Amino acid sequence: MFTLPLGDDALLRPLEPWQAPEFLAHMDRARPIVDPWIPWAALSTDLESATTTLQRYADRQAADAGRIYGIWLAGTLVGGVLFPRFDADTGVCEIGCWLEPAGEGRGLVNRASRALIDWAFRARGMSRVEWWAATGNTRSIEAARRLGMTRDGVLRKHSPYRGVRRDIEVWSVLADEWPPAGQAPRGASASADQAELDRLMAVFTGAFTNTGGRRPDLGVIRDIFIPQGRIIANVGDEPVIYDLDAFIEPRQKMLTDGTLTEFSEWEVSQRTEIFGSVAHRFSAYRKSGHHNGEWFEGSGHKTTQYLRTPDGWRMSSLAWDDAPATAVGQPPGSSV
Repeated sequence: MFTLPLGDDALLRPLEPWQAPEFLAHMDRARPIVDPWIPWAALSTDLESATTTLQRYADRQAADAGRIYGIWLAGTLVGGVLFPRFDADTGVCEIGCWLEPAGEGRGLVNRASRALIDWAFRARGMSRVEWWAATGNTRSIEAARRLGMTRDGVLRKHSPYRGVRRDIEVWSVLADEWPPAGQAPRGASASADQAELDRLMAVFTGAFTNTGGRRPDLGVIRDIFIPQGRIIANVGDEPVIYDLDAFIEPRQKMLTDGTLTEFSEWEVSQRTEIFGSVAHRFSAYRKSGHHNGEWFEGSGHKTTQYLRTPDGWRMSSLAWDDAPATAVGQPPGSSV
């Protein structure tokens, strides 16, 4: 059985019926995230049904009609990638993925998917690799975008699941669009790059929101920055430079201990420049909320730098300056 290193102590290798107990334990951990989107997750609820799921893909592999592979992180199965459809006669196949929370934020799906796409194009001579995702499954759609795929269109009310017919987005990449071996995809277009940078900023600002009972999750900031990223507050006499942990921890506390409530921050304008594998964004933003029970509103500007990495665009640094407060009670540097 082959094993392909993915980095970060992660491995890609086939998932086979004899691994059903391990697959079932993993699926139980992943079910809250996977089950809303992947029908066969709901079909793998005990050892017999988990074995049946893996046997189905073993049969497809024997017929050269599909394949399934697992991703192991530090010896634990945390997700996988698969060919739900593989048609060598037409040269068209479909790739998909899933992941439990323990595997998130490491680029494992991207690396594993690129390995399968490479194999489909280079070893099997496929012409087209597709990615199907239900509209609303933003994680899957973002994964397709990071692979440099193009959104072909939407199949309206295509797939019934739990009594609801879902729209399905179809993304694809063609053999002549796929980069040479060893080179990461550069994105389907400049508009795709812009859309990804927009998404990263939306994730960043959205991480602080705790309006309407929403619980903020600043941990997602680690997913959108390179590990060595820096965040800089330049709102006083001297800049304050944070690494990711130093920035996240006190703000997570303020947003969950009652210090900051009904808080949100949003971008109101931006100017983005992209040059090859680097990008810069200059943004104006606003924010509002209650600080120790007092309402405040604020505004300011950010400058953000991005790098294109093998796992897609990531922020490398962000600096901000707040405008003077418009109401009593604004916490200095309370968010970003």
